Amino acid sequence: MSTAETLDFPLKRAPLVPPRPALAPETMTPLQRMKAIRKNAITSWGVRAYQDDVIAGKFLGRNSYILNSPEAIRYVLVENYENYFRTPVGMRVLRPMLGDGLLTSKGKPWKHQRRTLAPAFTPRAVTTLVPHMLSATDEAIDELKGQRDQPVDLREAMQRMTLEIAGRTMFSLEMGEHGAALRNFVIEYSQTYAPPRFLDMLLPLSVPSPMDIGRALFRRRWTRFVGKLIRERRSMTQQLSGQQGAPRDLFDLMVSARDPETGAAFSDELLGDEVATMILAGHETTATALFWSLYLLSLDPATQDELAESVRAIAIDANTDMSKLPFARAVIDEAMRLYPPAFLIARAATGPDTVAGREIREKDVILMSPWLLQRHEKLWQDPNAFIPQRFMPGAPQPDRFAYMPFGAGPRICIGAHFALVEATLALAKIIQTFKVEVISKRPAIPVGIVTTQPDHSPVFRITRR
Repeated sequence: MSTAETLDFPLKRAPLVPPRPALAPETMTPLQRMKAIRKNAITSWGVRAYQDDVIAGKFLGRNSYILNSPEAIRYVLVENYENYFRTPVGMRVLRPMLGDGLLTSKGKPWKHQRRTLAPAFTPRAVTTLVPHMLSATDEAIDELKGQRDQPVDLREAMQRMTLEIAGRTMFSLEMGEHGAALRNFVIEYSQTYAPPRFLDMLLPLSVPSPMDIGRALFRRRWTRFVGKLIRERRSMTQQLSGQQGAPRDLFDLMVSARDPETGAAFSDELLGDEVATMILAGHETTATALFWSLYLLSLDPATQDELAESVRAIAIDANTDMSKLPFARAVIDEAMRLYPPAFLIARAATGPDTVAGREIREKDVILMSPWLLQRHEKLWQDPNAFIPQRFMPGAPQPDRFAYMPFGAGPRICIGAHFALVEATLALAKIIQTFKVEVISKRPAIPVGIVTTQPDHSPVFRITRR
């Protein structure tokens, strides 16, 4: 897409333009940029990042390139993806939580994992998990009913709900006993170990940074916790060993999965890494998408009322046809355009190449940011405005490499369909039940560290419709 999208539909009113961080000055020094990246990477980008196709620079002595051209991104993520892998900083941040699971592996191990897991995330397989999604959503709504007309932290409520969904879809286990511990692990890691330090960026991956010591100790505790969840689930399997039937959850699907080429199953260690990946990536990104959707709707009551009317007469259950919820899905899509859960894709070149007319050397860093792409002035009309109608059936479809909240190419998020079904059903049921109002005066500003989180949890009021 070489020119901005054209909105071929009339808008009934001026669209909402939600708050966002201030743009970085173009004269930012390397030290200032490093401080910004550590605190909130979104604040390290200036006006050119939203206007130019390629921005070349240097970072810690290496060439770096921000790509905003869909054609160039397609080349890096699809046509020559094997030449590009996660940066050392990315591996330092992700591996203690995710081990050698799908998000951090590469080469033959990654291909084995991808082929083996793929059957568990087909639309047909996801359909069997919808009852788990809805039961947890209904319980969350019942809990929120007890907080009507009181201050409510919807960010925390969405995290608890999506964590419960993750536990039930993965293990058929309610997470009441383990939810607090899992949330504490996520909070501890995101606040203490995920923000990159100077030495994380400077040292090669083969040389541990001081923070890596803490990350290693964290990983020991984390893997013991995941192992406990797996043992409980296996104990359940033994108790139900005499029963026949289809797989109950993702764990059943993952344990029974075999590589279609080799017939190999996952080892116990790799199974633990895959479980950690699915629980963390699944619940955190979906919670983020739902929070920002509810926040946007609270700032735009007319659009919220339009969504409520679109789902008012629909009985949302395990048999619901997702095509009957187009506006709920459009709100989720637009929220993820403005606030992509994964705001940055960073890759390091493993060999020389040419991208967008630039000579790429080994270890050069290629940055592709859904945050920038999805607000880019050349690719979108009113790029900072909340306009769900962009994603309604019949609207012009954005370029596949201009809108990529789940990534793109062979390494696209394997759980994208799962997450979209979960988020759409949950949003439709919540707005069908409640009117949502934000009562905090302080705007929620997005912070990009690992995911696109708000800088604080605003307070909401919910009332029954």
